[in-house]
Amino acid sequence: MTVDQIASVADRRGSAPAAGPVTSRRHTSIATRRHRAFYMFASPWIIGFALLTIAPMAYALWLSFTTFDGISPRWHYVGFGNYRELFSDAQTWKSLGRTGLFAITSVPLSIIAGLGLAVLVNRPLKARGLFRTLLYLPAVVPPVGAGIAFKQLFDQNSGAANGVLNLFGIDALGWLADPYARYVLIMTVLWTAGNIMIISLAGLQDIPRELLEAARIDGASAWRSFRSITVPLLSPVLLFQTVTGVIASVQTIMPLLLAPDPTPAGITALPQSNYLYMMHVFAEYFAFGRYGYASALLWVLFVLILVATGLIFKATSGVVFYNVDPEAKK
Repeated sequence: MTVDQIASVADRRGSAPAAGPVTSRRHTSIATRRHRAFYMFASPWIIGFALLTIAPMAYALWLSFTTFDGISPRWHYVGFGNYRELFSDAQTWKSLGRTGLFAITSVPLSIIAGLGLAVLVNRPLKARGLFRTLLYLPAVVPPVGAGIAFKQLFDQNSGAANGVLNLFGIDALGWLADPYARYVLIMTVLWTAGNIMIISLAGLQDIPRELLEAARIDGASAWRSFRSITVPLLSPVLLFQTVTGVIASVQTIMPLLLAPDPTPAGITALPQSNYLYMMHVFAEYFAFGRYGYASALLWVLFVLILVATGLIFKATSGVVFYNVDPEAKK
C-alpha cells in the first residue's frame, strides 16, 4: 500500500464519525419542515375554529352571566341568575320536552327510511345510478328552500296537499297549525333521508359479500341475513347517524321556516307542538331581546347534547361491532 493510499484511508476513517451529527441534523430539518407544512395547511381551519367557534362560545358564556339586551349599555352582572330562572321557567321545560319527543320520533324514522332506500338502490337494478341521484337530490336543497316549499305545499287555502284531499271529498286541513304541524315537521326531516341513504349505502357496500353468500348457502332467509349480518356490521354507521341525528334534531330551526309569520314578532304565534327549544331561544334572543338569558339557554343545550351523546355511546358500547383487528389499536 502506498503512502497516498494510507493517507486516503486515514482521511476516510477520520471523517466517518463526523457523518453522524450531519445526518441527525438533516433528519431534524426534515421533521421540522414536515411539522411546519402540517400547521401551515391546518392553520386555516385552526384559525377559523378559534375565531368562529371558540370565541363566540366564550362570548356567549360571558353573556349568560349578564342582563345584556344587545342594545342598551345598561346591563349588569347577575351571576347564575339566568340559570336559576331557566330551571324555574315552565316554557323552557315544555319546549325541552317537545324537542326530546321530536328527536325520539324523527331520528329513528329518518334512519329507517335512509337505510331502506340504501338497501333498495344497492340491488342490481336498471338505471341504479339515476335512482340514487334522484333520491339524494332533496338532501342538497337548502333548508330555507325546503321550508318554503313545504309551507306552500301544505298551505290551507292553496296547498297541493289539501287539493288532493278535496279530490276525495275531504275538507281542507290546517296542516301548519295544531295538531297537524308536528307531522309536517317530521315530513321535512324525512325529506332529507337521501343524506342518510348515501352513508348507509357506503356501509352496505363495505360488507363482505362472502358472509352473505355463506349465510344464503346455509339456508338463511334474506331477513335473517339482514338482521344477523348486515345490521351488526353496519352498527358503527348507525351509531354515527344516531348521534348526528340527535344533535341536528335538537338544533333544528325548521319550525321557524314553517311558521305563518317567521319574524321575531310572529315567533310567539307558532303552533305549540312546533315550539321547540331552539324556537324558545330564538324568541328570547330576538323577540324579547334577552341576550343573557338566551345565551344561558344555549349553554344548557350544549351540556345536554354532551350528556346525550355520552349516554348513547354508553348504551351502545356492547352492541356496536367494529370490524377492526384489536392488535391494530396498539
